[in-house]
Amino acid sequence: MDDSQILSAFPETGRPPLESVPPPPAPTPHARQALVFDACQLGVVLRAVLFIEAVVGVGAMFVAADLKAWLLRFAILSGAAFPGTLAWLFVACSLKNLLARLPPHLQEAAGVLLGALAGLYGCAMLALMGLSREAPWVASGFAGAFLSALLVAALVLRAKSRMPAATAARLAELQARIRPHFLFNSLNSAIALVREDPRQAESLLEDLGELFRHALVDQGEATTLSEEIALARRYLAIEQVRFGDRLRVEWAIDPLAGSSRVPPLILQPLVENAVKHGVEPSHRGALVRISTQRRGGVVVIKVTNTVPGGQGLPGHGVAQHNVRDRLRLLHDVQAQFQTALKDGVYQVRMEVPA
Repeated sequence: MDDSQILSAFPETGRPPLESVPPPPAPTPHARQALVFDACQLGVVLRAVLFIEAVVGVGAMFVAADLKAWLLRFAILSGAAFPGTLAWLFVACSLKNLLARLPPHLQEAAGVLLGALAGLYGCAMLALMGLSREAPWVASGFAGAFLSALLVAALVLRAKSRMPAATAARLAELQARIRPHFLFNSLNSAIALVREDPRQAESLLEDLGELFRHALVDQGEATTLSEEIALARRYLAIEQVRFGDRLRVEWAIDPLAGSSRVPPLILQPLVENAVKHGVEPSHRGALVRISTQRRGGVVVIKVTNTVPGGQGLPGHGVAQHNVRDRLRLLHDVQAQFQTALKDGVYQVRMEVPA
């Protein structure tokens, strides 16, 4: 299946060779991070800078008589606020691991304290440039603390918003895996193989058990792409027994992309959708292709499948919306999610930081 033209906005730079290898070792759960706010993401940096500049621009209006005076005052204040903001972001990001060891209230207090120091740093910049006759040290410190408190509060709320999405995703995937027809078909396949091929029956039951274990274990807010690939392999191994030749699978896995961080339970529901909408409705079956590729600082993940009749059956899109939301929560503006249907081939394409 050539999916290079499905999404013309993201052309292929070369398909990695197809592989047929046994699944990697079973994933190991990750401990949930205790960090209550994260200043390292590109989206956070952009929003923080824009927020501070907006506050500075509004503040400059109170002491400016006309547009020219406002531009001058805005430039002077930005010369102090911009370096202070970058300093806060740099220090907060550099101390990320250290802050994660502190209780939540101390992490927030540290963010506010760093803001006060950033305000004093900005005031020092004004004093060194001779742009302020009397340096407002106290006011600058309190302004930095207040603005950083607002920023920390926004980041904490953003971090907390991940928990409902992750919990809903885990429950939705658990329900999907234990729904009666999936469990019934999987157990029937195992029973049919007990006498004919005991080893394959044992392998199928192990894969089924691993799916349940993965759904029940708390994976934290992120896992590696290689672990998600391992889970998808187990799911497709179960469905391969059920559908036989109707399910044709291609793997194009870039080993350099395996360490990238993704939300847990993000690939398997997309693969399940490919089977449900591509293989099940067609007596001829379908081809499902999973590919990963590292391109510089970006990892591209694709789940592609042929659809019956060239169009397929429309779904509710619950799984895709969930995946998109969790990608944005984890990677913000650095994550991309797109879908397309062209010439009887449906593709989900994601981008995450390498």
